[in-house]
Amino acid sequence: MVISVLVSSALGILSGLGVGGGSLLMLWLTLVCGMDFTSAKCINLLFFLPAAAISCFFQRKNLYSNRNNILIAVISGCAAALFFSFFSRSWDITWVKKIYGILLILTAIHEFRISFRKAN
Repeated sequence: MVISVLVSSALGILSGLGVGGGSLLMLWLTLVCGMDFTSAKCINLLFFLPAAAISCFFQRKNLYSNRNNILIAVISGCAAALFFSFFSRSWDITWVKKIYGILLILTAIHEFRISFRKAN
């Protein structure tokens, strides 16, 4: 329990920095904790809501983002979440897991390339 609290706290910090703590939380819950994908997905969504709200507040306060960008992201994200939540019960999610894994790999490659360019 203590390790899970420490890991989720670290992932909350990473999420606030824009690193993608939610993606890492999914890996933690499914691979380390042995949780099924659907339960991990629900916990990830509940984890993300307060972390995203706090991050948006501080990003806006520090002038890293403007109100229009935040509103566009919130509206489009909510619309997509509503649409896919409504239709997800009738879909086989095995392809979603594969696409999610591919996106994680592509994101990692992209981040490594950016870090390598900045280091040189």
